[in-house]
Amino acid sequence: MRITKNLHDLEQRISAACDATGRNENEVSILAVSKRHSADSIREALGAGLHSMGENYLQEALEKIPLFGPEVEWHFIGRIQSNKTRSVAENFQWAQTVSTPRIAERLSRQRPTEMEPLNVCIQVDTDHTGQHGGVQPEETESLCAVVAGLPGLRLRGLMTIPLPTASLEEQRLPFRRLRELRDQLVTSGFTLDTLSMGMTGDLEAAVREGSTMVRIGTALFGPRPG
Repeated sequence: MRITKNLHDLEQRISAACDATGRNENEVSILAVSKRHSADSIREALGAGLHSMGENYLQEALEKIPLFGPEVEWHFIGRIQSNKTRSVAENFQWAQTVSTPRIAERLSRQRPTEMEPLNVCIQVDTDHTGQHGGVQPEETESLCAVVAGLPGLRLRGLMTIPLPTASLEEQRLPFRRLRELRDQLVTSGFTLDTLSMGMTGDLEAAVREGSTMVRIGTALFGPRPG
C-alpha cells in the first residue's frame, strides 16, 4: 500500500506540472528506479500498476530479472562499459545511457536475433561537465545516425542527468536544452519519441520542459537501503 500511495502523490505532482504548461499528463510515463530495492518492492510496484523498472547496477539487475516474467520492462540506466554490453543486450528492453558509437555497435552486435531490437536513448551531457557521462550536444546528431543505422537497435530518444540545482528555473535550463536538441534532430529527419529526463527532485522542471519519461526512485520506493 505504501507504493500505491506514493504513486498517487507522484501522479499528482506530474499532473500539476502538466497543468502549468498545458500538457496532457498521459504524455508522461513513469520509470520506477528499482536499484537497491528488493524483489518484494518491485512486486508491490507492479501491483500498483507500474511495469517499467530502471536498474543502474548490472549484477544486481541480473539477479532480479529472472524472478519476473514479461510483465516487467527492464531499462538499464547505469553507465555502460564494454564488459557490460553483452549482458545489457541480452537481458534488457531499453538501454538509456548510450553515449559512444563503440558501445552502440557492441550492443547491436550482441543483441540476440530472436529478440526485438534494443530500445536506445542517447545520453547527452547537457551541462558540459562530464560528471554524469553522456555525449556532448554537438556530437549527438552523428551518434543518432550511428544508432539509427544499426540492426539490433531502435533509436527512441534522448536522456540526461543534469547536475542538481536549487531553483525551478535553474533546473529547467538543461531540460530545455535537451528538448531543443530533440527538436533539431527531428527536423533533421530522426524519429525520437522519448525524452527521458527528471527524477524525484526535479521532475516538475523536467515535465514543464517536455519530459515524456521521468525516472523515479525515492518518491516511489522511499530512501534506498544502504
